[in-house]
Amino acid sequence: MSHLKIKLLSIISMAFCLVISPFNSWAADKDVKYVAITAIVEHPALDNVRKGVEDELKANSYINGENLKLQYQSAQGSSANAAQIAKQYAASKPDVIVAIATPSAQALAATTKTIPIIFTAVTDPVAAKLTPSWQPSKTNITGVSDALSLDTQIDMMLKIKPGTKSIGYVYSPSEINSTIVLKQLQQRLAQHDIKIISVPAQRTSDIPTAARSLKGKVDLIYTTTDNNVISAYESLVKVANEAKIPLIASDPDSAARGATAALGMSYYDLGRQAGKMVIRILNGEKAGDIAPQVGEVTQLVINPKAAEKQGVTLSDEVLQMAAKIID
Repeated sequence: MSHLKIKLLSIISMAFCLVISPFNSWAADKDVKYVAITAIVEHPALDNVRKGVEDELKANSYINGENLKLQYQSAQGSSANAAQIAKQYAASKPDVIVAIATPSAQALAATTKTIPIIFTAVTDPVAAKLTPSWQPSKTNITGVSDALSLDTQIDMMLKIKPGTKSIGYVYSPSEINSTIVLKQLQQRLAQHDIKIISVPAQRTSDIPTAARSLKGKVDLIYTTTDNNVISAYESLVKVANEAKIPLIASDPDSAARGATAALGMSYYDLGRQAGKMVIRILNGEKAGDIAPQVGEVTQLVINPKAAEKQGVTLSDEVLQMAAKIID
């Protein structure tokens, strides 16, 4: 190559560097935050949690693709997938990880002790061994629980089905949220002389069989925020309609899917509440300095058509209590 060509290439290279240098400097200086979100499975309640988190980020001027890198992965109901996602996230080192539902939170807690973790849609973080207490953990974990007052739930069941003597409970034994609620229900229902008949359903395909086993044995079926059950809720509704057994849920979205009534957390607002914690951490606070919280917004949703199919006549008192009545 001639001396003239070498000199010309050198000049072009210097000019190119001058053009891109300001961009590189801007990119390096720009404060882009990285938030990773994972859920154990996708269903309306957990999807609403994620939407709430994302909307809270937007409301605080964190825009994906501008000053925010936002990543989401679902474990598709698999604990093995949840563990793999946890490893991937730990390796990519986000500023904050949001874990939706107990299995995803537990997988992350076992994987990283340094990256801030915000759990949400977890009923009892202490029993799940995510935090040692309801005080600031001084670890990398905090979050928002969806724990509900079971006394309020029982009161609502008795208003919908007066004279109830037995309640069916379909649940996944591998979900600690569900096993905790079962124990608490057994204690509280005993005070009302009400029997609870629990039927495990480890897989979504087991739910119809579990529900059918309750025919003729219970006055109603109560469902919690068990992710396995919620993922296949329509199959439970079908059995309840056929057997004329009212379904009462603790997930408001389940009413639209066929439960007679649902009293529970607004999962969208639960996500907004968790999103506020994310913002606090992005602003410099430590997860371990923030005490775990309980969701602040609950609502009663009534489905009169489902009630009719399941053999229930709703009183005016119950209808007046509803925050939403599904047409």
